[in-house]
Amino acid sequence: MSDRTTDPGARSWIPVDDASDFPIQNLPYGAFLRDGEPRLGVAIGEHILDLRALAENGLLDGACDPALLTRPSLNPFLASGRAAWRAVRERLFDLLREGGDVGLRARDASAFFVARASATMDVPMQVGDYVDFYSSIEHATNLGKIFRPDGEALMPNWRWMPIGYHGRSGTIVIDGTPVRRPNGQRKAPDAAEPSFGPTRMLDIEVEVGFVTGPANAPGSPIPAGDAREHVFGLCIVNDWSARDIQAWEYVPLGPFLGKSFATTVSPWIVTLDALEPFRVAGPAQEPPPLDYLRVPGDWNYEVALDVELTTAAGASKRISQTNYRFMYWNIAQQLAHATVNGAVARPGDLFASGTISGPTRESLGSLIELTWRGRDPIELPDGEQRTFLDDGDTVAIHGRCEAQGARAIGFGSARGTIAG
Repeated sequence: MSDRTTDPGARSWIPVDDASDFPIQNLPYGAFLRDGEPRLGVAIGEHILDLRALAENGLLDGACDPALLTRPSLNPFLASGRAAWRAVRERLFDLLREGGDVGLRARDASAFFVARASATMDVPMQVGDYVDFYSSIEHATNLGKIFRPDGEALMPNWRWMPIGYHGRSGTIVIDGTPVRRPNGQRKAPDAAEPSFGPTRMLDIEVEVGFVTGPANAPGSPIPAGDAREHVFGLCIVNDWSARDIQAWEYVPLGPFLGKSFATTVSPWIVTLDALEPFRVAGPAQEPPPLDYLRVPGDWNYEVALDVELTTAAGASKRISQTNYRFMYWNIAQQLAHATVNGAVARPGDLFASGTISGPTRESLGSLIELTWRGRDPIELPDGEQRTFLDDGDTVAIHGRCEAQGARAIGFGSARGTIAG
């Protein structure tokens, strides 16, 4: 595909504010309710373009099988592969571009567009499997110091492979869904035995996830160099965590109840084609990865991530500014490692990065790091303090990509309010 769909000079005949996350260079995919039914759509400015309406009116003929985009979830389209993804992106670009194909512009707009502000969004794919990685060296080092103060911060295997675990796909929820405080076992360091009750250390994890397309055959790993054939796009993820439950349960098998109660995703999946202008080199990897984890080219992405905490009383503060470019292990390496034993990655599976932390205090991606497990509370504008989340707190993570010579694009937000 040519790079014309990311041309910073391109404009849509649909009005789009210069500060919008969703100019014509983006065209991310989501799912929304229309007339009580789930539909697939693409964001453009303050509107959602209804893909089912496009397909049923013949405006996607020749780009892909139109039936793929009349389904309630993206999974059939994800399975269709990169050639179809690119062809549909080209068609949407032409239909929305100022001076492009007039086939859509000549129709009744109310049949094809709905306002984003009034739309009810849903998770756009059926997630069969969910994997959460642990791929930020800064985050892994910090948690090692917190949880193992007398031991090595990084375990011996960390620099050799992308560490991850299998999560719960059934508790992946869309932006804006309330998060109920989970119960579980907790054990204070000085207690003789554990107690049971609601977590007292409810945390966030600022992450970016990728969504997969065509499946590999069982027993046939996906080479790192083939990742673009299998990765559809990225979304923002908040993998909520109960740190006291996690600390008691995580040895010897790792995260379980402390991290399976809720995972929030942003409504929009931004395609790799839209992200092409924002590819950057990742950190130097030492020792050099094993052969199956080596991938040519730049595989990190410039995605600035802002975290806003707002209390029930209305006090609000930006508590973190980090960037996806900091990740030590990239998406091609993560997918290659996840399938190297012959495991299958299916259409709609979600693979999250793990907490994204940078080298400064302001760029840490979790409260356990920002407050150093409660030692250094966050001061809010009204004088309140937070070490971990209180009931009624709202956390919003927003992702945006900017680069010289490119039109800025974004992901929208991944938000959640804590319910008692």
